[in-house]
Amino acid sequence: MQLFLIEPAAYTAFNDEAALIEQCKEWNLLSEKASKAKTFFYKRNGLILACRLIGYVDKMTAVIELEDKRLHCIHPSYLKEMQASTYGQKSSVGAEDAAEPENAVPAVAATETSLEPPAKETREPEAPEAMKPQAEEPETAKQPTKGKTKKEKAPKLQLPEEKVKMTATVKQFTTVPNNFSESDDEVIIYEAVSIAEPATEIGEAWSSNSATMKKLELDIGDTITFEAKIIAKKLTRHPVPYKINNPSKIQKQES
Repeated sequence: MQLFLIEPAAYTAFNDEAALIEQCKEWNLLSEKASKAKTFFYKRNGLILACRLIGYVDKMTAVIELEDKRLHCIHPSYLKEMQASTYGQKSSVGAEDAAEPENAVPAVAATETSLEPPAKETREPEAPEAMKPQAEEPETAKQPTKGKTKKEKAPKLQLPEEKVKMTATVKQFTTVPNNFSESDDEVIIYEAVSIAEPATEIGEAWSSNSATMKKLELDIGDTITFEAKIIAKKLTRHPVPYKINNPSKIQKQES
């Protein structure tokens, strides 16, 4: 039976078992007293497949590796439900569809615009010769309007795959909806984001307002330096195209 899998475009792998165990405890996949990782099971369409956690795209999207080495993105809470012995006795196909990451776009959306009916062709009756407007003289012909040349799209940024040293300025604190929690997620939006080496201007980016970030007691306008991985992931309901993942070695610059 063919499984529908969502392979991650990019993800952060766990450095060692200690990092894996710590993240599993944060996701409530292991008890606080656990000292070893365990094998998890992915259940779908009557299948039960052993899998292991190998990393994450963000704090709401885990990455698992199935028995055949294929990778799949899944919400940690949904993976936890699959570990119950009673899971699958009721239909839960729709539940996983709701739990998949937001960047999974149904194929029908890509063809939606092609379903528009073609515009009907209309023909105007030809005007009598006497009523036709005279052709404009060459000197009075309208000239193209200046300043309306087609804008060229800016080249797509080539983002580094590893952690890099960065600088950013806090622009805004906000929240975004979390479909898997009763509370919204707190995030920080940055401006003037740049990579040190190679020198690259990013513009705007965002990150989770984690406990680590809150300890810095940041205010709007504060500039920070840090090391992090940056990926192309748009912030929900905000035109911010890039996300800063797992910033470390954070230092707030004195004003």
